[in-house]
Amino acid sequence: MTLRSVCLPAILFLAVLLAGCGGAESADLVLRNGTLVTVDDAQPGAEALAVVGDRIVAVGSNAEIDAYVDPETEVIDLDGKLAVPGFIEGHGHFMSLGDAQTILDLTQAETWEDIVQMVAAAADAAEPGTWIRGRGWHQEKWTVPPSPRVEGTPVHDGLSAVSPDHPVLLKHASGHASFVNAAALEAAGITADTEAPPGGEIVRTADGRPTGMLRENAQDAVEAAFAASQSDRTAEEVAQAARERIRLAGEEALSKGVTSFHDAGSSFEQIDRFKQAAEAGDLPLRLYVMVRYESNEAMDAQLPAYRMVGHADHHLTVRSIKRQIDGALGAHGAWLLTPYDDLPQSAGLNLEPIDEIARTAEIALKHGFQLNTHAIGDRANREVLDLYEAAFRARLDDPTQNDLRWRIEHAQHLHPDDIPRFGALNVIAAMQAIHCTSDAPYVVDRLGEERAAAGAYMWKDLWETGALVTNGTDAPVEDVDPIASFYATVTRRLDDGSTFYPAQALTREQALASYTLNNAVAAFEEDLKGSLSPGKLADIAVLSANIMTVPAEEIPSAEVTHTILGGEVVYRRGVE
Repeated sequence: MTLRSVCLPAILFLAVLLAGCGGAESADLVLRNGTLVTVDDAQPGAEALAVVGDRIVAVGSNAEIDAYVDPETEVIDLDGKLAVPGFIEGHGHFMSLGDAQTILDLTQAETWEDIVQMVAAAADAAEPGTWIRGRGWHQEKWTVPPSPRVEGTPVHDGLSAVSPDHPVLLKHASGHASFVNAAALEAAGITADTEAPPGGEIVRTADGRPTGMLRENAQDAVEAAFAASQSDRTAEEVAQAARERIRLAGEEALSKGVTSFHDAGSSFEQIDRFKQAAEAGDLPLRLYVMVRYESNEAMDAQLPAYRMVGHADHHLTVRSIKRQIDGALGAHGAWLLTPYDDLPQSAGLNLEPIDEIARTAEIALKHGFQLNTHAIGDRANREVLDLYEAAFRARLDDPTQNDLRWRIEHAQHLHPDDIPRFGALNVIAAMQAIHCTSDAPYVVDRLGEERAAAGAYMWKDLWETGALVTNGTDAPVEDVDPIASFYATVTRRLDDGSTFYPAQALTREQALASYTLNNAVAAFEEDLKGSLSPGKLADIAVLSANIMTVPAEEIPSAEVTHTILGGEVVYRRGVE
């Protein structure tokens, strides 16, 4: 931890005390009569807090904080409710979260036929030639398997029959596969003779015909065709669409108590939009953005110009890079050391060449940027750990003594030999607990019992290595709701009441830290966020129930009643 991170809150608190000599400073906002869980070892619990400007200035009893109240102070009586630090989404896709609210929501579909009917209705309402997009389907969650099917997924004929004049692009829940119809295949130029690109698979029928299922990089051609269909939009239309996605994503996150969001990741062009929004006061929450979709050459040339820390009143920070070595388990794209149990001809996919990621590591070190690499399969995680260790050795005499805070995003399926390496190398395990309970119904099918028990979602074992473990949702892959992911963290309980290797569950205190202070540390922001401490930003979530003490089965019913960002109430439940 840096000297600055230790000293800044103390200096600010001292300033408040000096200003209040002869009487406490008048607060702009006071929360009182609540249960505060601060995630601050110096004062773990309290009843009330006071805010001046965008900072917490005091935390304590009702009587102590009442001294900060004057006629101009906004006072919120919590009436016993729980107040915690504003949740920090540790890994999500901000613009995709906004986009997901403008297309078909396939998350609740119980069968493939449900999805076909949704597309049919959309096609009936749309002009011919209009693209129909959706997201959220997952073949393992359908109550009835599709028929016909190849590798567990449908064949496009039924979908194409209801949408002959509309290209259809339906993203898998993971984002690592898409299902498309005949019109979209034609628009992308994909035929029986098309070879799959590196890091991608075109699923085919026995006679070689594309089924419509595209894994990983095979999606690129269809996405390019969709982008081409949008090319006649004016610059203002493009900008307006981006502003709307920012607004929608912000509203959704704030309604769930999320005050900061680690965006994994965005291009330089999108970062320009974020900067413009932040400077105009139109960025709804705080973003920690990872640079992505740029070549190594472009990053080497432009990273210094794009580095921002705490820009626009701490609304925008850019100081990290995102790479992706493999895909997702649900789409058979996670890169494994040995083949899938339920698809023995495949061990998954390597999406980005290792030597390219190694070059990115050099660039990150050169420019002082954090490197965050998506790795889900055990082979992928081992390759990234090896790559990181080599980069650390090139820079340091002792690679375990570093404060680079490089991360592995997801770290879901690990070989037991690699678990201790996270703590030994100070590599952050940037995980999403909700993926465990969401994926659990098919994990054993994919990996087999032995691999699943020894290496799937090893939160506790990773924590005990000394590694920093963080939390999130990968939104819009999952609902951005932290309460659902918190519940998964402490119970590993599935919808049917069963539990998935519950010995790996974390305590409630650990789970809350993983969603607040740990995410702040993972972004070099522990001096500003992650706990209800004097001197830190007044980012606060108020919950209807005390998720730290209620019976576990009651945790999912808790709701966010207030979200406070920089001392301003930006969300009240039931208020438009």
